[in-house]
Amino acid sequence: MSSTGKKEAEERSNPAGSARTLSLTVCSAAIGGTFQYGYNISIINAPTIYIQNFINDTYMERWKTVLDTPQVTLVWTLIVSAFSLGGLLGALLAGPMAVRFGRKASLLLNNSFLLVGAVVVLTCKVAKSFEMIILARFLVGINSGVSMNIQPMYFGESAPKHLRGAVAFSSAVFTAFGIFFGQVVGLTELLGSEPLWPYLLASNALPALIQLATLPWFPESPRYLLIDRGDREACVHALGRLRGGQVPPLEMEEMLQEQQMSAALKSGSSAPAKTPWSLFKDRDLRFQLRTVMTASSAMMLCGNDSIYFYASYIFMEAGIPPEKIQYITIGTGASEFTASILSNLMIEWVGRRYLLIGGYNLMACWTVVFTIALTLQSQGVAGMAYLSMACVFAYILSFGLGPAGVTGILPAEIFDQTARPAAYMVAGSLMWISLFLVGMLFPFIVNGLGNYCFLPFLVVCLVSAVVLGLTLPETKGKTLAQITAEFDRKNGRVMQVEEPEQYQLGKASSFTTLTDNPESDHKTDHKTSRKSTNGTEVLGYI
Repeated sequence: MSSTGKKEAEERSNPAGSARTLSLTVCSAAIGGTFQYGYNISIINAPTIYIQNFINDTYMERWKTVLDTPQVTLVWTLIVSAFSLGGLLGALLAGPMAVRFGRKASLLLNNSFLLVGAVVVLTCKVAKSFEMIILARFLVGINSGVSMNIQPMYFGESAPKHLRGAVAFSSAVFTAFGIFFGQVVGLTELLGSEPLWPYLLASNALPALIQLATLPWFPESPRYLLIDRGDREACVHALGRLRGGQVPPLEMEEMLQEQQMSAALKSGSSAPAKTPWSLFKDRDLRFQLRTVMTASSAMMLCGNDSIYFYASYIFMEAGIPPEKIQYITIGTGASEFTASILSNLMIEWVGRRYLLIGGYNLMACWTVVFTIALTLQSQGVAGMAYLSMACVFAYILSFGLGPAGVTGILPAEIFDQTARPAAYMVAGSLMWISLFLVGMLFPFIVNGLGNYCFLPFLVVCLVSAVVLGLTLPETKGKTLAQITAEFDRKNGRVMQVEEPEQYQLGKASSFTTLTDNPESDHKTDHKTSRKSTNGTEVLGYI
């Protein structure tokens, strides 16, 4: 084969190698990351009655008296709330962990919380202690809080610009898959029976072990290596692995530009990471911070989790036999999973802004229809129960199309490397606080408002759509400098930012086709530069 033919063959092979490494990295990180969040909020539903019986039996054996129903409900509420409180602590730990240990190492260390929790819940029956379930759920919550923040950060920093949204959105895909898979595993025919419920709650150890066995083989975030650690050689090596053995010079130049934007660095130094307090005091980032705070709070306050809670009642009113409701409920998880996959395919075409705002507008519309259906259903109008069922699925689909995934991408795209961990700490904390509040208040809202219990969520969806429509620019395919310039214009500051040529790491099927940049010069001892057959310059590492 001629040298030209060899080069052409090599170029054809590079996209496959690049896509394979990036895809496997995503799967390995997500299976022990956001998949666990979805899985753990799902598996707790199936054994509710069995755990409540265990609480009562344990109390009876200790104190020779039976708990009243409200007291059992209170203990059950503590078990459920422990997950949210653990998630809040995990969100606060995520920022320092990401800076101190790196993105990949933090995800690996995070599995320790979950594995300890699995051991605790497996031994709770032997110890005859329902308090151990509370502790186990708290530890699982810490695991979810850390992974929900660090995994999107890891993905956003590792993906090429033209795939950044799709790769980061895969966090939402794995969350939805975790919900769906947890519903399946929780069937009474599998692990959802009374003798097996401790094994159901401890089954989250298996994804953790898979991640521990696979993720160490994949590279760390290139941006973390360059900007946080100041290790350019390690950055080039990691970037080369993620791009099929070649380092795109224009992408490297854009990363160096972000390094200079983060701080005025001396050679070999690293940029100091911001704290949440310094982020709040930075007037230049106030619009970015407001946008992320609004999106993160709205994601949990919009009522999607409450829809899951209300679904069983709706299905029962529609005439579904109680023993069949668990199978219909699987359809709700499948709906969000399907919507997240569809949104993952659309995000680089439609853009983040339209998916996010459009999702909240659709949810607002379905809330109105749902309220009308519930009201007419209470008046005995025929067929309204089936309309309510349709609204449940439509609401979940609308949430999965936009807010479920786009929200987690935003901090990675609109903050620089030094502010990103702190931004995720703020966003994650608000998400978990909001989830805790909705979980605690929704039963009282149902009792107080009855058929109008979803009207507060209508207000949240409408306000979120308006606020995000006014403050959030489109970030699709833009560098950090361009996104920052958009926010500066909204902030009343106009800055001239010199942009490097637009790099595209591939067209529809290529990660390594680059725009020629003869002025780019990134020669180091461990890299070689060559021209490909189409005149594209690429950097390879040895």
